[in-house]
Amino acid sequence: MTYHHHHHPQRPPIRVPNLDYLLDRLPTLRAHRFGHDHEGDGVTTDVDEDVLEQFREEAEAIHERLAHEHGIFVVEFLGSTGSGKTRLIERLIERAPDDETIGVIVGDVAGDDDARRFRDLGVQVANVNTGKECHLDPTFLEEGLDQLDLEALDTLYVENVGNMVCPADFPLGAEARILVVSTTEGDDVVGKHPLLFQACDAAVVNKVDIAEAVDADVDAMTADVNEVNPDMPTFETSAKHGDGLDDLSAYVEAIRDGGHHRDHGHGHDHEHEHDHGHGHDHDHAEHHHSHDHEHGHDHDDEHAHDHADHEHPPVSEDE
Repeated sequence: MTYHHHHHPQRPPIRVPNLDYLLDRLPTLRAHRFGHDHEGDGVTTDVDEDVLEQFREEAEAIHERLAHEHGIFVVEFLGSTGSGKTRLIERLIERAPDDETIGVIVGDVAGDDDARRFRDLGVQVANVNTGKECHLDPTFLEEGLDQLDLEALDTLYVENVGNMVCPADFPLGAEARILVVSTTEGDDVVGKHPLLFQACDAAVVNKVDIAEAVDADVDAMTADVNEVNPDMPTFETSAKHGDGLDDLSAYVEAIRDGGHHRDHGHGHDHEHEHDHGHGHDHDHAEHHHSHDHEHGHDHDDEHAHDHADHEHPPVSEDE
């Protein structure tokens, strides 16, 4: 049913979505990482359970398609606009072996600024504009997948729309969901958004290099993460200067190496072989804190990457 409200004679009537549509979009509870069991994830009502199952089925179908049919490792990055998601993914791309084929699906309400930055790195990119929606969902993700050559991909990064609330309810079939917050958001950001931290697998506290300038207590932020989700690995980074990127990259590789999709025998035929074992041995159940933020170090990668030398404007860390 469409309801018409009092309005200015020259303005079109405000249209309210019908109730059935709103019910279809009811939030779900803790449906996140795929390729792993989540026995005991609770739901409180039959409606919640039905909607949760619907979204989980859609996301599980995507996971099965990508991981088993194509052998693609998928990592989702979440966080508010300006937390540094784009820069962190750029840094991981720059560190990748030359023979690793990477794709990125970029979710934004509008525009293609982030997508253009990833294209400059020479990777496959799909830009998905969600309009009024504040998150990606499986339907939006499928739209992005249709723009990529899945047969060629080894790794897919998904950058969700900048939001600290909505994405928690919509799983995308990724094997890891990494939540990025920055010191510029205030050191109380974790406590204000506990549900998203509980719906993700790892947390990044970014822009630690300017924590003092913005009067943010990094220790308090990581302590809040531990209180909200005690089992969550937490990484302190400066995506701009490279601090903490070794630990974050090692965590991602550990998830990759522990996944069952690593056997490319699921219909994913490569002309070359990939050896992604980097010899990292980390206990990722612990928090990874680094308070040495000196920036006089050199971040040149040992491998020659065609896209690693691209320079970005100083403001690029904000996305």
